[in-house]
Amino acid sequence: MHGVRCTLTALERPDEREASLSPSSAIRFGISGVELSRQGRQVHPVCRRREPMTFDQAAISAILVCTLVLFVWGRWRYDVVAMLSLMAGVGFGLIDPDDAFSGFGNAAVVTVAAVLAISHALGRSGVIDLVGDRVMALTSNPSGQRASLCLLGAVLSGFMNNVGALALLMPVAISAAKASGYSSSRLLMPLSFSTLLGGMLTLIGTPPNLLISQFREQTLGERFSMFDFTPVGLAVALVGVAFVVMIGWRLIPKDRKGRAAEQESFEVTDYITELRVGEESAIIGKTVVELERESDDAIIVVGILRNERRLIGRLLYESVKAGDVLMVQSDSDTLQKLVKAQGLELAERPPESEAEEHPVTGDLIVAEAVITPVSWVQGRTAATLDLRRHWQVNLLALSRQGRPVNGRLRDVRLVAGDVLLLEGDENDLNEVIANLGALPLANRKLAFEPRRILAPVLLFAAAIAATSFGLVSSSIAFTATVVALVLVNALRPGEVHEAIDGSVIVLLAAMIPFGQALQDTGTAQLIADGVVVLAGTLPPLALLGIVLVVTMAATPVLNNAATVVIMAPIALAIADRTGVSPDPFLIAVAVGASCDFLTPFGHHNNTIIMGPGGYRFTDFARMGAPLEALVIVVALVVIPIVWPF
Repeated sequence: MHGVRCTLTALERPDEREASLSPSSAIRFGISGVELSRQGRQVHPVCRRREPMTFDQAAISAILVCTLVLFVWGRWRYDVVAMLSLMAGVGFGLIDPDDAFSGFGNAAVVTVAAVLAISHALGRSGVIDLVGDRVMALTSNPSGQRASLCLLGAVLSGFMNNVGALALLMPVAISAAKASGYSSSRLLMPLSFSTLLGGMLTLIGTPPNLLISQFREQTLGERFSMFDFTPVGLAVALVGVAFVVMIGWRLIPKDRKGRAAEQESFEVTDYITELRVGEESAIIGKTVVELERESDDAIIVVGILRNERRLIGRLLYESVKAGDVLMVQSDSDTLQKLVKAQGLELAERPPESEAEEHPVTGDLIVAEAVITPVSWVQGRTAATLDLRRHWQVNLLALSRQGRPVNGRLRDVRLVAGDVLLLEGDENDLNEVIANLGALPLANRKLAFEPRRILAPVLLFAAAIAATSFGLVSSSIAFTATVVALVLVNALRPGEVHEAIDGSVIVLLAAMIPFGQALQDTGTAQLIADGVVVLAGTLPPLALLGIVLVVTMAATPVLNNAATVVIMAPIALAIADRTGVSPDPFLIAVAVGASCDFLTPFGHHNNTIIMGPGGYRFTDFARMGAPLEALVIVVALVVIPIVWPF
């Protein structure tokens, strides 16, 4: 590919050789590498051919395009696409094989892993539950609850993982909405957006900030400190949270019914039927597992009432006797066939007094849980998971985007955002939900985990202080904190592995060498040259706006970490090409990559709330589009003040 490169010459002396001038003067003309004549002569551009694109630049550009297409396609996970791109770079000789896996040792990646583990320890300690309960106790007014939750979510996200902050506060929000009698859809989207805004506050608030800091250290020799992001992040977060609390929530359609609407989306009585076994029934003597297999698992026996006793738990090999009342979960068509063919009859539901004598929640409880974007059960069905035999839990119902899914639940493939109604032993159900990679939607009061509040809080505060004062790097400080948490038994070694999201780590580690290759091959500079030439006479502030908007647009498609890895070298090259400080451009990339408000799939938080909030795809843009416009305005005002050109 051939292009042109323009310099300026004086019209008064056309035979004069091309001037060699400073970039800072040429910014006014949108052309770098030249300057104006000091005699005030008129100037005009003289164009010459650029060097053709090299093979390495063409190859990495092709890989970049393919990567973008695969990210948009969405069929493969982000980490798989990132690793494919890394291997393609190695295959074309763009990335040294010895450096291919250097990203796994990158300080930013190590810090992200450590913060994920610390966030888990803080959640387990109960300190967030305690703070959340105290905050919500201050007011019963919906507006006050919304403001309190959003501000708390923003503050927490400044110091812990965004998803972790949402996961801890979402049950509080749902409980508050239920107690006040309004839909949780009025709370969950504002809360999710607030946690994303709060991530901009500090170095460790979100992976984009860590990646930008690491990139600055590698290219400019100095990293951003813990609170270098705070002035810009605080301004954006305050304005953004104020918007979602006072105006944004009103943009959500009123017919969205979340988990805490006046009537619950799931009523257990709608999914459990009691069948009485007659004296001549054909199923007498059969075990529960035989009965379920004969129906091709179309029915599930979740309990048996026998002689005023409730049999629950491991019923698979329990024999059915005359007079038993089977508590069965199935669709209506299957139940009708079963009643006719097996000599069963529909049993009357016990009166309130009898129900109190044999409460379901004595040993068997029902809980709602939402499938997270990183859950391993995605794409699987209840039948392939075999929840009944492997986990001793029953799937009673499933809701997708706020609507119950009817029919044979065993054949429905689970996707992120699905809300499951699970039944199981009260001592094990919360642990099963965690093992499935889901989040409980009930306000958590987990008695099976010891509450060690002091140790995690003090150790985390010490790590923040050590990083802020420059005593040690963030990777060392927070890794040491994880080790200390394990030593004081505030975090079990197995929990460290569970808390660290492997897909995020692989994505970061694979994309970092790819981003370096964009610089090494000159492709980032090539793109920057094109942007500057197209921008013409635009001032630096306009170029900053272009970088911010492009980063925002790319984030829902690429994932925030991948966006930073690709945009940071380009932003640096634009700053270098125009002769201004790179810091405002790097900060703009960090802000833009943290603003993912337009779709439910760009950020895990938005995916998680989609089911519990009963949202539709377009609901996110209703609130997100004006919020992003507001962020652009605030950022373009504040960034040049804090980080001058």
